[in-house]
Amino acid sequence: MQVKIQDWNIDYETIGQGNPVILLHGWLCDRETMRPIANSLSQNFKVYLVDIVGFGKSDLPAHPLNTNDFGDFLAEFIHKLSIQNPILIGHSNGGRTIINSVGRKIVEPKKIVLIDSAGLVPKRKPKYYIKVGIFKAGKAFLNRLPDVGAIKKFKEKLMNHVGSSDYRASAPVLRETMKIIVNEDMSELLPNIKVPTLLIWGTNDNATPISDAKKMEKLIPDCGLIEYKNSGHFSYLENIQNCNAVLNEFFKNDK
Repeated sequence: MQVKIQDWNIDYETIGQGNPVILLHGWLCDRETMRPIANSLSQNFKVYLVDIVGFGKSDLPAHPLNTNDFGDFLAEFIHKLSIQNPILIGHSNGGRTIINSVGRKIVEPKKIVLIDSAGLVPKRKPKYYIKVGIFKAGKAFLNRLPDVGAIKKFKEKLMNHVGSSDYRASAPVLRETMKIIVNEDMSELLPNIKVPTLLIWGTNDNATPISDAKKMEKLIPDCGLIEYKNSGHFSYLENIQNCNAVLNEFFKNDK
């Protein structure tokens, strides 16, 4: 199924019946990465599996987006489909989108689950800033040179050396989007989240470290944290049976 959000054709599907649950995937993923959760919850809920703008079968944006754009996207999706007080579950950038929309009070969910969520500006080691400094200096020098094929290729090689694997694998408009959103900190919005919130995290997550989860737990008023030892950024998939059991318990009074 598709719905028009702004100028984008957004692809989604629903499975199950009952109170609404919306699942939002992470960066460079699509709704299939959330299906193991959807299959479990669909026994008691109507689950919306969404390809977020720019990913899966949904349209790429014509211009780079910021975090507010993603939050507005979720709010309009809920409005267009007349969804009332959904449960929201987001992984990584999907979690960032939820924090933005709920923290800005443009979405009113029943409960929230944030899984290895983005949303806080990461603390970098000194060697990261050295690499970025080298890149910026090199880019400034290259920008003074003629804009010919060899120079363009060298610029791209330089960015690939500094950028993350997610950055390198993204379409150009998503690369520019990523530059914007990774520097937008959602800390001030977290105290505005007034609904019951569950954090699910891998202790070995290198993309969104467990320290982010502990900060979120302190700033969100009604919040609990589940930690999966020795698990990474996709902790829910590494522990899917236990994760589904935890979610069913968290939602037992919402069926």
